[in-house]
Amino acid sequence: MPKRPSRAGSIPSVVLYHAEGCHLCERARAVLVESGAIFDEVDITGDPELEAAYREWLPVVEIDGQRAFVYFVDPVALRRKMAAQS
Repeated sequence: MPKRPSRAGSIPSVVLYHAEGCHLCERARAVLVESGAIFDEVDITGDPELEAAYREWLPVVEIDGQRAFVYFVDPVALRRKMAAQS
């Protein structure tokens, strides 16, 4: 997947890759919401390319096109990584 440019105003681009019924994905989403991060979500369910790239790592959180977290999103590390990207 190509790297997306940062959003205007140096707000990092955050993407959560998830799948239906993934409890770890629900936890990752909750951490992102609680952190106040603005993020996009991509459901990989049924997309062969996305399934091949992300299924074994779910959830995956990318910041500015770089894989930042897999399986678990640490809130402290998330804040640190977000600050480093802005």
